[in-house]
Amino acid sequence: MRILHILDHSIPLQSGYSFRTLAILNQQRALGWDTAHLTSPKHSRPFVAEEQIDGWPFFRTPPVGKTISAIPLAREWALMRNTEKRILEVIEFEKPEIIHAHSPVLNAVPAIRVGKRMKIPVVYEVRAFWEDAAASHGTGSEAGPRYKATRCLETWALKRADAITTICEGLRGDIVNRDIPANRVTVIPNAVNAEEFGGGSAPDPKLLNELGLTDCIVLGFVGSFYGYEGLHLICQAMPQILQNQPDTKLLLVGGGPEEETLKTLIRDLSIQDNVVFTGRVPHDQVQKYYDLIDLLVYPRTRIRLTDLVTPLKPLEAMAMNKIMVASDVGGHKELIRDGETGNLFKADDVNDLAKTVLQVLAKRSDWPIQAIQCIVHRVSHRKKVMQ
Repeated sequence: MRILHILDHSIPLQSGYSFRTLAILNQQRALGWDTAHLTSPKHSRPFVAEEQIDGWPFFRTPPVGKTISAIPLAREWALMRNTEKRILEVIEFEKPEIIHAHSPVLNAVPAIRVGKRMKIPVVYEVRAFWEDAAASHGTGSEAGPRYKATRCLETWALKRADAITTICEGLRGDIVNRDIPANRVTVIPNAVNAEEFGGGSAPDPKLLNELGLTDCIVLGFVGSFYGYEGLHLICQAMPQILQNQPDTKLLLVGGGPEEETLKTLIRDLSIQDNVVFTGRVPHDQVQKYYDLIDLLVYPRTRIRLTDLVTPLKPLEAMAMNKIMVASDVGGHKELIRDGETGNLFKADDVNDLAKTVLQVLAKRSDWPIQAIQCIVHRVSHRKKVMQ
C-alpha cells in the first residue's frame, strides 16, 4: 500500500504535531506500507521543492505571496490552491493508493478535491479544528464570521472524506454532532513511545547547578508557551505556594508567544528568584530536563479547544511515572483519573491550583519510588555541594 500524507508542517520543526506524524509514519512503515510526505505552504522554512530530514523525504509546497498573505480569506484560498496544485504534481510520480490529509482543514479541502478528481480515497485525520485553534491564538472569535465560515468548511470536508480518524472522544463527539455517521469516525488516540520516556533517571548534577535547582522542590512545565496552556496561572499561584513551601522553584522549559508576557508577570509578582526559564531545548535533550522536575503542572485554561482536544504532555508524564497536577478541562479529564494517574484542579482557579499543588507536595511520602528517589538525589547532591 502506498499512502501520500498531506501535512501542515513536519520535522525539523518541533511540535506535538510533528512527533505524532513521525509516530504514524514509523508504524505504517513497520507494517510494510510505503509513505510519501507533502507539507503545506505553512511549513515555515526557506522553500525547497524536496528535502531529506533524518532519513525521511519530504515534498514541500511553495509559500503564498506576501501581498496575498496580508489579506484574510484570500490568504487561505491561496494556501489551498497552492497545496492542491502541488498534490497533483506529486501524485503523478508517487501514484498513491490513499491520500491521508492531516489537520487543519486547509489540507483536507485540496486533498478531497484531488481525490475526487483522480478517484483516490481520502482519509481525513482531525487533530483539532482550525477555527478553534484560531480562536485560542486570538486570530478569531467563536462569535465571528470567520469562525462560522471555517466551521462550515470543516463540516464540508468531513462529509466528503472517505474515512475520518481523530485523536480523542471529545473531537469524535463533535464530528458526529455534525451529522457525520458514527461508523465513519475512528479514534486513534494520542500516545507516546514509552521507550523514549523511561523516566526514573537521577537529575544531572551539572544541569542542576547551572539552573540553580540544587536546594529546592521543582515544579515544572515542558512545552510551548501558548495562552491556553495557562502558564500565567501557575505563576500567579507561586506566591501562595511559596508562603507554605518556600523552597519551591518553577522550571519553564520551552518557548512561545507568551514568553515575554510571562516574564513581565513574574517581575510584577517579584518571584524572579523562584522561576527559571531554559528557552527551547533540542528534543533529544528533553528527558534531562524532565528528570529535574518533581511535580509537573499543566494548568490549561478552559476554552473549547482544551475541552475537546487531548494533549500529549500528560501522557509523557505518565510514561515517566511523574507526579502531575492538571486543570480539569475536558482534554485532561479524558486522559487523567483524578487521584490515580494525576491530580486535577478547577480550571482557571488560581487558589485551587495553589491548594492542589500544596496538597500533593504534602503527600510526597505516597509518591512512586522513582519520584521520591529524584528528590533524595537532589538533597544528597546539595549536601555534597555544601560540604
